[in-house]
Amino acid sequence: MGLQKTIRKVVRFKGIGLHTGKRVHLELRSAKANSGVRFIRTDIDEQNIIEAHVYNVTSTTRATSLGNGTTRVTTVEHLMSALYALGVDNVDCYISAEELPVLDGSSAIFAEEILKAGVKELNSPKRFIIVEKPVEIRDGDKLARISPAKEFTLHYTINFDHPAIGKQKFKFTKSTDFFEEISRSRTFGFLSDVERMQAMGLALGGSLENTVVLDGDSVMNPDGLRYEDEFVRHKVLDALGDFALCGHPLVGRVELHKAGHDLQTRLIRELLKRNNAYRVCSWDTSTEELDPELALDESALA
Repeated sequence: MGLQKTIRKVVRFKGIGLHTGKRVHLELRSAKANSGVRFIRTDIDEQNIIEAHVYNVTSTTRATSLGNGTTRVTTVEHLMSALYALGVDNVDCYISAEELPVLDGSSAIFAEEILKAGVKELNSPKRFIIVEKPVEIRDGDKLARISPAKEFTLHYTINFDHPAIGKQKFKFTKSTDFFEEISRSRTFGFLSDVERMQAMGLALGGSLENTVVLDGDSVMNPDGLRYEDEFVRHKVLDALGDFALCGHPLVGRVELHKAGHDLQTRLIRELLKRNNAYRVCSWDTSTEELDPELALDESALA
């Protein structure tokens, strides 16, 4: 827990983008301490590096997209969720197109392959964002709130007017097994929405192989659901990917109600805007405690 981490060896993925439908190759490589997660477009020669940080979020429509003013990458949340769960702080992600491969619509394949490659510690202390004052964002009946706590927890509630979903809740804590309880949950959508999105040039790579699709009162996928409450679990998966864009792991209680990418990234931005609402600390490996003497100013998050 005390030291920053990267991957031991190269990890490769290939597939299609959920929205673009384009073939894409993704290669993860180890990176040095304090470099963070970076996306590097191999199909572009200039201004092709994008840091995975909330300040670089350019869109939250149907996915989380990052950009540097010239170049962008999209649908980063499933990979970011796996990296966050594995405690990987630094990695360079070389990608051959603008959208990450959707794979099976979850984080499971990302997590499994990274775990096979191995994770190694770097000789630099891990940094944490400690929430010290509550921050809240509301939009109608939607809510995103973060408040002080001794550890990171995430409480998610969804409520869909569909018999296969309805109201679902999930609480993610340090005792939650990400691999068994979260990573296999897939993105989902309604058939009518999928048809409309495809007419708009979105969801072109979506299929029953990578998306849970609902029509009328049922799930269309022949094999059904992976979890009875797969929908809220996938919302937790997405949220972990978005909160990974803080730059450092969070220590605080997160409450989300009907939130989604937009509210989640707005909450992170609002937290980081308020200098008195958080502090950044490193982990003291000699005492195995957060060390306030190693506190950094907020410029370290930029």
